[in-house]
Amino acid sequence: MYSRRSSPVQAALVIQCLAWSGAYAQETITLETIEVGAERILTPTKQAEETVYTGAALTTRGIEIQGAKAAMQVWGAIDLLPGVSAEQPDSRGLGVEQSSVRLRGVRSSLGTLTVEGVPNYGGNPIGPRDSLYDLDNMESISVYKGAAPADIGTGVGTRGGAIVLHPKWPGEEAGAALSQRLGGDDFTRTHARLESGRLNASGTRIAGAASYSEADKWRGPGDLGPRINANLALVQPVSEDLELKLWLNHNDQEQHLYRALTYAQVAGADADLDLDFNARRTGNAADDIHYYDYNRGAYLNTDLLSVLTYRPSSDTRFTLKPYYANEDAKILQGTTASGGRVQERNRDIERWGLIAEAGTEFQGISALLGYHYEHTDMEITSENYAITRTGLSYRGYGVLATTGTTHIHSPYAKLAGRLGVLNWQAGLKYFQFQDAASEGYTTGGAPDYALVRASDLDREARSHDIWLPSLGLSYDLTPETQLYASYGRGFIRPYSYMPIINTYSSNRARFQAAGVTLNELFAGYDMEESDTLDLGLRFRGERFEIMPTLFFGQYRNLLTSVSDSRVLVNGKPVSYQQNIGEATGYGLELAINAYVSDALTLYLNPTYTRLTYDTDLTYQGTTLDTKGKQVVDTPEWMARAGLIYRFGDFELRPVLRYLGERYGDSRHAESIDAVLLADLTLSYSTERLWPGRTLKASLELTNLFDEDYVAVINASDDSQGGSASYYPGAPFTAMLTLGIEL
Repeated sequence: MYSRRSSPVQAALVIQCLAWSGAYAQETITLETIEVGAERILTPTKQAEETVYTGAALTTRGIEIQGAKAAMQVWGAIDLLPGVSAEQPDSRGLGVEQSSVRLRGVRSSLGTLTVEGVPNYGGNPIGPRDSLYDLDNMESISVYKGAAPADIGTGVGTRGGAIVLHPKWPGEEAGAALSQRLGGDDFTRTHARLESGRLNASGTRIAGAASYSEADKWRGPGDLGPRINANLALVQPVSEDLELKLWLNHNDQEQHLYRALTYAQVAGADADLDLDFNARRTGNAADDIHYYDYNRGAYLNTDLLSVLTYRPSSDTRFTLKPYYANEDAKILQGTTASGGRVQERNRDIERWGLIAEAGTEFQGISALLGYHYEHTDMEITSENYAITRTGLSYRGYGVLATTGTTHIHSPYAKLAGRLGVLNWQAGLKYFQFQDAASEGYTTGGAPDYALVRASDLDREARSHDIWLPSLGLSYDLTPETQLYASYGRGFIRPYSYMPIINTYSSNRARFQAAGVTLNELFAGYDMEESDTLDLGLRFRGERFEIMPTLFFGQYRNLLTSVSDSRVLVNGKPVSYQQNIGEATGYGLELAINAYVSDALTLYLNPTYTRLTYDTDLTYQGTTLDTKGKQVVDTPEWMARAGLIYRFGDFELRPVLRYLGERYGDSRHAESIDAVLLADLTLSYSTERLWPGRTLKASLELTNLFDEDYVAVINASDDSQGGSASYYPGAPFTAMLTLGIEL
């Protein structure tokens, strides 16, 4: 047994520590050699019916200490983990459209985000919606950067990892929490949560929460918000062996967008990182595409899921997870097309599905069988508006060719067990995506701009499928040291439909003259695939911990630009994307913790990543020197270092964040300098002023030295010079939080 008391700080920074005892637990572990008597920030994690810990879980405490950026955006919360590069144009977590994250160099849009294993995603852009939830209502976040467990429901794919949000289900005791956060640029966020506790003999428990958030943009005119979030959770035991959980989340947000800048605007002597949209209209279309109120979005999302669990015995369970999700979004953005216009992108997405599982244990082996089905109705369109002296004037649809009903069918199975000090597990998943057929239309002329049937814009229905094996092993060398390995196959289903439709539509007459239809271009779309391998060591001593992980990934069928010599524009072949690219990734994640004293903990989490193109890319008939070059927006080096010092009821948390050099194009002509950022948080928590009530206060200072830097690079992996968009990071920001827990 550990001989000294573990302070909350010391326990908090245990990253990926292992359950040497091998206890079956989904989110928490039991250490036989060390007694941890306080909350921890990070723990190792695994899914049910597994024996090898292949992920890391961020706890409630870990979410809380990261402040504003982690309160409303998942990407802001998981930035604490090694191997994760979160990019946000706003330090308060209120940016919806323009935030991003890369896990080991792979974009977040190519991964899976789920609540209790139920996928959350949308289209245009494809991928997870990370800003829909108040993370005050989450117990923990599990992150799998390599192999994704088979029983995590897959939306669009797992090439960019898999994330599981675990709701804070209502407990047995009644309680309440209220917090108020204030900051510069009129930032305000109010959050309240109320729990009923056990209401009756059957054990009914209800929790409700709501929040209101808004702020001015730090760069340029416009508002972020209001953002209104409401959450309701119910736990209803039906009998001794049957339990029902319901979870409802509603998020309604508006925001003015930050202006995307070019490389020339963020680099060099003429850089202007404060440049944003215009505060007033001029009547000139070329200028008014940059009018701030012509660049805004409104997002409405509702998610409902239920978990029905039947346990006829202690080692057998049956689970049903029916779910429903709806997204209605409208985004206005100015564009230079046709001399200047405003385009409204519309997303109307309705999804419903069911995940069914049966798990049992026999002769020391855990087994799980499951099936995931999803039905999606997706309408993604764009509408064009001319800019006039009096405002916007409708000019018909831009794209009406991405509608239809799609289906997911995905059975899976897992086995896991242990042989002495060796733990093992194996999984196999089949994923089939049935894409819808779509009829094409163009817009007629004035005055009504009616739709005109265009058969060359039709797309045929297609089916894409893949087998996804996964394996995991861990071996206890000593009570303090363990070796582990995991392998998994990942994928991303076909995506980036709007760009190829826009390319075809913009050059439609030339494609028609060459006898090429849009359906022919889509015939070159397929699933991207990956194979990833992790090899690691975990050592945990009394005063020192080190956890290195070597990772390797091979990526195939990447969406990559090709040149079509059949269709010439200004004498050059037109370019569009097809699934033909390949890349290789490898690197090292290292977590180091030093417990200097009961009051002081130091930590250092560096990451080295090499993710490179396997071949030279081509663009408009020219072969580019890209083989062996780092993929766009992927720093070779990242690091997070800091300390946590506790004195009495106070806690001091300075943090250094290092983001290495990145590139905005595949040839590395657009280089973004490395940056070192400093943050500081001073917090206070006590029950002494009001017994039985916890009073909390914190002062959060981000970008302490007001560094100018580029936070977000918005680009595809094969972007050419001039096609990437850049978003500066927020300057020095101060935020004050006051809260009470009853």
